[in-house]
Amino acid sequence: MSGDPMEVIKAADPEFFDLLEATRGSAFDEGGIPLKYKLLMAMALDAANGAVDGVKVLAMQAMQEGATKEEVMEAVKIAQYIFGVGSVYTAANALGDIL
Repeated sequence: MSGDPMEVIKAADPEFFDLLEATRGSAFDEGGIPLKYKLLMAMALDAANGAVDGVKVLAMQAMQEGATKEEVMEAVKIAQYIFGVGSVYTAANALGDIL
């Protein structure tokens, strides 16, 4: 993935982009759940939705926040339990260079 894909939205509709950023900020601000776990949750959801690039970026961000490879894999296991084996294939495609 090269560049930020949201740049297209930012250029086309800055007000909408600002709304999206505010929502993202609200979801990922530090609070009761530490940021690394929020990122792992988002990664598992992207795996369930087949978003390879999202899984890769979120896994890297989670690891930058202190998540271990074991924690990444536990999140993949949860995605598989709830959403099925397709999420594992998505994660495998995303995590090959990371784990």
